[in-house]
Amino acid sequence: MDPRVTILIPNYKTPLLTKLCLRLIRKHTDLSIAKIIVIDNDSNDESLSYLKKLSWITLIERKLEPGETPALSHAKALDVALAKVDTPYVLSIHTDTLIKNPQWLNFLIEQIEHEPHIGGVGSWKLEKKSWILRILKNIEHALQALYYRCIQKTNHSLEGTGKNFYYLRSHCALYRTNLIKNLHLTFSEDEKGEHVAGKMLHKKLVENGYKMIFIPSEILLHYLDHINHATMVLNPELGIKTPSIKKGLRRIKKRLEEFHAKTVLANDQLDI
Repeated sequence: MDPRVTILIPNYKTPLLTKLCLRLIRKHTDLSIAKIIVIDNDSNDESLSYLKKLSWITLIERKLEPGETPALSHAKALDVALAKVDTPYVLSIHTDTLIKNPQWLNFLIEQIEHEPHIGGVGSWKLEKKSWILRILKNIEHALQALYYRCIQKTNHSLEGTGKNFYYLRSHCALYRTNLIKNLHLTFSEDEKGEHVAGKMLHKKLVENGYKMIFIPSEILLHYLDHINHATMVLNPELGIKTPSIKKGLRRIKKRLEEFHAKTVLANDQLDI
């Protein structure tokens, strides 16, 4: 069987998470249908040493360019790997995207193959929220939108509105490769200078008539999870605030316990 999906994973100085991420992929993925490309963003640490030992991935070592922001480095890493993709589908994830169900990849492919005009499927935010919290969040959002309309304010930061439109985030975003390449799209393209990976790519696919499908968290979380901002938390020099670091470290520890990380990290057979 020919591979159907190429999975792109940028890496920057997250040794433990990188190992856990890849071992969970190895454990839960049929590698006859998937290629794995890991792009190291000039880590020069033990995560790079680990990646060099894996025979079942393709490793790209990318040097950072002067003045690059973390967001731009991440997006450019995806673009470097995208140039090498020859499978029908391409999937971007992060090193803090953790797989937990053997059917995860088949599930994503099924979603994108529902209709020929679906250009991409994935996630906006992966959040564990009770139905009560989800309802309260929706009410809050509606009230904020109503308030801005009443005061006729259009330049605001309301999530999902205007320049803050929802897009498939790179921690889990599956696309049709031919659409990206035929339309000459990239992960790093950005009209606003933010260089958020995949934001303009999403917009251009919509403008060209393709559907972009957001999978609800309560469904997608059956298959995978995402530790939001883990790379920033573990590398404070990237600009995260100190209070967020302490809270983030507690969150990471809790998630690692949920995934029985110690057991996975002790199983070297998953590297073979």
